[in-house]
Amino acid sequence: MEGMDRKIEKKGIRKKHIWISAAVLLVLILLIPALLSRRLSKLNIDREKITIQEVVSGKYQDYISVNGTVEPIATVFLDAVESGRVEEILIEEGAVVERGDIILRLSNYNLLLEISSNEANVSRAINDLKTARISLENQNIQTRARMLELQFALKKLERQLLRNQELYSATHISKEEYEISREQYDETRLQLELQQQKFLSDSVYINTRIRADELSIERMQSNLELTRRRLQNLEIRAPVDGELASLNPEVGQVINYGTRIGTVNVLDSYKMRVLIDEHYSTRIFRGLQAEFSFAGSTHDLVITKVYPEIRNGTFVVDMEFAGDIPEQIRIGLTARIRLELDESEDALLLPRGGFYQSTGGQWAYVVDASGDQANKRNIRLGRQNPNYYEVLDGLAEGEQVIVSGYENFGNVDKLIFR
Repeated sequence: MEGMDRKIEKKGIRKKHIWISAAVLLVLILLIPALLSRRLSKLNIDREKITIQEVVSGKYQDYISVNGTVEPIATVFLDAVESGRVEEILIEEGAVVERGDIILRLSNYNLLLEISSNEANVSRAINDLKTARISLENQNIQTRARMLELQFALKKLERQLLRNQELYSATHISKEEYEISREQYDETRLQLELQQQKFLSDSVYINTRIRADELSIERMQSNLELTRRRLQNLEIRAPVDGELASLNPEVGQVINYGTRIGTVNVLDSYKMRVLIDEHYSTRIFRGLQAEFSFAGSTHDLVITKVYPEIRNGTFVVDMEFAGDIPEQIRIGLTARIRLELDESEDALLLPRGGFYQSTGGQWAYVVDASGDQANKRNIRLGRQNPNYYEVLDGLAEGEQVIVSGYENFGNVDKLIFR
């Protein structure tokens, strides 16, 4: 009976299921419009205010556009190699000079006094040498005269010694008298030997003394000649043919040794001094070709020197003309130079535009087939030159792309033209 009294539960939709379903429906109602709005975000724009360019197939020329300034092929500095006061300026700035032309004259009275003192010292040394030579020659003559006297005396004493030896042997003279004659002979012989040694040593000393004095005088004369040449340095001359580009001193100004006086530009040829962004430092080397337009014609350049130092994000290169130099070119003239970085290659090309600043080349608005709208599309760009981007992926030849700036478009997916 107890089994027959068990309550049977009702089956079907319970109340809590209704509440769950209602909550899910509410969430869907709130999210679907937002998702549809996000997926279908669009913006109406004026077609006349944008720039549209077509993707083309062609040769990608890897080059950069840089500014160059015309400079002389070489500049020679004028530095003072002697101190002095500017007395006269003979040639003014901007004049054409030839090698050896006197540009200005200096005066230096201290240098004149130094030369005068050196000349006096040289004259004194020469006179002293003459006096020494005379004195030494007289001494030499006296020594030779004494040697002659001793030689004659020695001969007499030798004869006397031989006679006394015979007389002593015959017992006609005493032994004492014989010994005296022998001693006189030996003494005179020794004196003669000493004089001969003295003559030899005096000759060596005289020759050494004279040679030393001669060398000293030669050095003094050489120093005097160098000092006299310093007078020539008081005349500042043009070191090369060219143009006197700058001249700093004024008449009456005192110039110290090493002071930069001016510069002379060599006008045999010209070069272009170019500043290049440090971004390209690893791709720039000697021998790269470049060109620029001037007076209606194109002229070729070649990099001849790359300066390694980087300042303020740029480095400097020198370019020389590879062909004819324009006749009208002037120092200081600036020109836009096209510098080739690599050989041309076949590629898809997209004209440059302001959109790159907003997208970094990762996406762009591509006009659809109808021409009434443009859709956002992921793309991939590679190298760039002043005119084109290299298209690596995401675009096909003939497609049209909005290349003007995207600053006013926000982040919409579709642009509708009106």
